[in-house]
Amino acid sequence: MQAWFDSLMALLALPQYGLSTLFFVSFVSATLVPLGSEPALFGLLKLSPELFWPAICVASIGNTLGGAVDWWMGYGAHQIADKYSHSKHHMRVLGWLERLGPKACLLSWLPAVGDPLCAVAGWLKLPFWPCLAYMAVGKFARYVTMTVAMLHIWPN
Repeated sequence: MQAWFDSLMALLALPQYGLSTLFFVSFVSATLVPLGSEPALFGLLKLSPELFWPAICVASIGNTLGGAVDWWMGYGAHQIADKYSHSKHHMRVLGWLERLGPKACLLSWLPAVGDPLCAVAGWLKLPFWPCLAYMAVGKFARYVTMTVAMLHIWPN
């Protein structure tokens, strides 16, 4: 397993593949797999500062598409487990999300809760396209903010 992982990491080396690697890492990190895409974005920009906006856009698109996968996983899980009974706390959170609707997906950028939030939006059968649009706005804003902050803190 370790040899496979090492060969995958070598294949996705940033200096060789750049934006495609960033897309892959951003996509995977938006699913429920615990992986951060900000270090990959920061590393790419340190190697190629001229790619600032293309890298932000590629990371945002990859992360948004990963959020869309979360939405569909939640939707599918709801179809399978429709008869599951929920705790009071769980029902309160679901009620809050139902009241907010797709706008709740603006919070998809939050660490630890953002990706499951996308799955819950699918679970609740919130409209897919508005959810995707709000995810994209939230994730784009996060990447711009985080990248500018990191480049300001570590300029060289």
